[in-house]
Amino acid sequence: MTDNRLRIGITQGDTNGVGWELILKILSDQRILELCTPVVYGSQAAAAYYRRTLKDAEPVEFVACRTADDAQAGRANLVECGQKELRITPGQESEEGGRAAADALLRAADDLKNRRIDALVTAPIDKHAIRSEAFPYTGHTEFLAAVSGGEAMMIMCSDVLRVGLVTIHIPVSEVAAAIDKESIVRRIMQLNDSLKRDFGVVAPRIAVLSLNPHAGDGGLLGEEEASTIKPAIEQAYADGVLCFGPLAVDGLFASGAYKKYDAILAMYHDQGLAPFKTLSPDGVNFTASLDTVRTSPDHGVAYDIAGRGIADPQSMRSAVYAAIDIVARRRAYAEWSRSPLEHFEREKGRDVSVKDLPQSEGEQ
Repeated sequence: MTDNRLRIGITQGDTNGVGWELILKILSDQRILELCTPVVYGSQAAAAYYRRTLKDAEPVEFVACRTADDAQAGRANLVECGQKELRITPGQESEEGGRAAADALLRAADDLKNRRIDALVTAPIDKHAIRSEAFPYTGHTEFLAAVSGGEAMMIMCSDVLRVGLVTIHIPVSEVAAAIDKESIVRRIMQLNDSLKRDFGVVAPRIAVLSLNPHAGDGGLLGEEEASTIKPAIEQAYADGVLCFGPLAVDGLFASGAYKKYDAILAMYHDQGLAPFKTLSPDGVNFTASLDTVRTSPDHGVAYDIAGRGIADPQSMRSAVYAAIDIVARRRAYAEWSRSPLEHFEREKGRDVSVKDLPQSEGEQ
């Protein structure tokens, strides 16, 4: 019998953070093995170290795999990455911890790109510790965009709220210069497409935030709303996207009006993530607009509690669930949006592309 469970890759993250604790806690619940085949990329030594710090969780036994192709369904699998000898110092930034995170991520990303795994869930990294000549990126999102050759979009998602970002990991002092009409239109379109393809929203409604306080107050507090953001919204709306704004951030969230929309588009990182994390403590970070699926918990390495066995695994568990759901929705969307004639021919057993199908006189 064919096993239809997705292979979900999971990277260990920084070995001095809470990543391994989260992984061991979610995999100690055998029910997750009924939903997917987990393939963890990381250090067996780190797994053993953190297993000893957990008193209440059921012990997790891994199947050692040379590659994800060797993963066994119904079992937790581990692809050994990086150096065998690893010094672990919970709660402390170290070059070793950053290198271990990079080794696991690079190996998993290669498997993701080559379809050995169906989706990737990443445990938190320390962006400073991981930076090196071999990994010159400011975060997972930028790295995955580089290896995939696309323009990734960060979307934070939960049952309560979805937030997309125009700019991601740049200093606040550079935000105003980094946004223009074209980039905002592009992000609106990306968010609209992801809501349809990844979240199953048929006709998305998107709220676009202002950059300045009080939406610029008629130009008194800034011109970007009138000169840049509003024209971008008008263009996207004319192209068929139900987008509205620019809206003042405090009013939108304080009034609860955000509930009227399927997603919010924020201009910069903290503008979107501060309200999101307040309203969604167990949210998920999703890297959208690529041909692969990657999710992660919506928090960092949590050095302050690393190694103490008290980290809450719910956001990591939600990231695994989200990865499974998004892959399923993408496949369903591809099926629904396929040409009816192409679908008919496939059902008859012929492999045919759209260009081979009969066209009307006006299309010839």
